[in-house]
Amino acid sequence: MNPKIIAYGILRAVGVIIAVSLLLYFLYKIQSVIVYILIAGVISLIGRPIVMFLRRRLKFNNTIAVITTMVFLIGIFAGIVSLLIPLLVEQGQNLSLLDINQLKGNVESLYTEAIKYLEINHIDAEQAIKESKMLSNMDYSIIPDFLNSIVSGLGSFSIGLMSVLFIAFFFLKDSNLFQTGILTFVPNNKESKTKRSITKISDLLSRYFVGLFLQIFILFVIYTIGLLIIGVENAVVIAFLCALINLIPYLGPLIGGAIMMILVMTSNLGESFSDVVVPKLLYTFIIIAVAQLVDNFFSQPFIFSKSVKSHPLEIFLIIIIAGLLFGVVGMIVAVPFYTAIKVILKEFLSENKMVKKLTQGL
Repeated sequence: MNPKIIAYGILRAVGVIIAVSLLLYFLYKIQSVIVYILIAGVISLIGRPIVMFLRRRLKFNNTIAVITTMVFLIGIFAGIVSLLIPLLVEQGQNLSLLDINQLKGNVESLYTEAIKYLEINHIDAEQAIKESKMLSNMDYSIIPDFLNSIVSGLGSFSIGLMSVLFIAFFFLKDSNLFQTGILTFVPNNKESKTKRSITKISDLLSRYFVGLFLQIFILFVIYTIGLLIIGVENAVVIAFLCALINLIPYLGPLIGGAIMMILVMTSNLGESFSDVVVPKLLYTFIIIAVAQLVDNFFSQPFIFSKSVKSHPLEIFLIIIIAGLLFGVVGMIVAVPFYTAIKVILKEFLSENKMVKKLTQGL
């Protein structure tokens, strides 16, 4: 073989490696911008049905429809924040005056009452807790530090929020903006299939994200009603946080349920453990169980089967695999990413037998 051809091949391979490395480095450096774009894309998918409704049914022009949708979404976000801010301010004031020793004493008092209650029921938990040295190893000073870290992150959060809203506005205003950017890198003979894929993916993901919001809302209503009935303080905020955590597939309900139980228990410090805390924990467990039954047998099948048109078992396996490979983030993005792949496979490899079986519902 000609040495010049070999040398040219080597140089070309080195050039490709360097170019890919530089591209990956560049993407790493602008990862925050990529996150902003992705979040803005999700917001635009959620707002897309609202824009279409305003344009088709109420005859709004495109710009007015987009502005109305953005105001509506910002209003919802502001309403959520207005629920959380009073609680954060109250907790901030409490933590600024927090006596760590007093907090430790309150927790140990609750621990003592719990041990007495368990001893009555012949459950020897004290020895196990002593052996773990859980109470002595707890660092209560991290609570104010955690609050301070949240406050310090508000500045960067504000910048990110404005960036996301700005990008989302133009995604909604010019629905072809994202499509045009992708088509720039697509060969001419593949443009029609790419356009159909983008349209199909947008429709499916719009329904999926709207369905997720419906799922959160249903859980929020059930949690709120249940916690208000049993007289839990800050019931609305606790219900919203636990419903939001439910977005994490499979792990979210467990984490949210644990957080709710802990918040209910710690909101009754100083009360009788057997007469007040235990009954409230039992009622809280019933509330969580009812909410999860509704979610598992109504909300999730509706979202997965109707919005992304995938079998629940199929979704379960995809989420588990994504969780093993990429952790919690992988579990959250697994369904949208898998849906996009299915649409692309059906559009470009529709004659493949396996693809036909996999995408027959689309």
